[in-house]
Amino acid sequence: MWFKHHSLITDIGATTQEARDISNKSRDIVSQIIKGNTLEDGVKKRCIIATGDPSFKDLIVFKHNPIKEGIKAIKQSCTIYTDIRMVQVGIVKKGHACKIECALDYGGNIAEEKQITRTSAGFLALGEQLNCNIIIIGNAPSAAITINDMIKQEIIKPSLIIATPVGFVNASNSKEYIRNLSIPSITSIGTRGGTPIAVAIINEIINRIVPFHIENSPFSTSMVGSERRL
Repeated sequence: MWFKHHSLITDIGATTQEARDISNKSRDIVSQIIKGNTLEDGVKKRCIIATGDPSFKDLIVFKHNPIKEGIKAIKQSCTIYTDIRMVQVGIVKKGHACKIECALDYGGNIAEEKQITRTSAGFLALGEQLNCNIIIIGNAPSAAITINDMIKQEIIKPSLIIATPVGFVNASNSKEYIRNLSIPSITSIGTRGGTPIAVAIINEIINRIVPFHIENSPFSTSMVGSERRL
């Protein structure tokens, strides 16, 4: 497994020798901060690398076996729905067959009619299409609140929610709402989070699928990166 020989493993997003060297050095450093080798430790390590902030080892919360549920959904070629395009474009496209869609492409009329955010309107418009799929919210607390309400109203039941909205208005509360649901989730605590964290989390989960899809690749056991140094 990659976590037993991290210095020999290369980020799948690193396509040159220099990039692989940088990736491996980053993993050597972060393994001194988090010495464990669980699935959760792997996600935390990726978040630290993505932000350069070791404090994130204490800021990521896992509820209801989310990593394994995420792996299961991705192996079944679920759709991944994001709140904003930065999250959508940051998700690695290798190693899986999932469609990656953005809520901003839906519900424009709802946003105008209800005078709500475009991300909230997009998720409302998607409705039952969110069932059994993965929802990622890296920026918009309003979207997390909307998803919480839709689940409580039994409109949707996603396979996994990754929620890391950042900021001082509703960000902390919105993530607490998600944590209190019975749905598998990965969230950041408090006002901190953002797109890099959301992308880091989903890319680390996707990495667990790579060996099943790229069996002959020399980097098939590599960790997926949220940052690409080409």
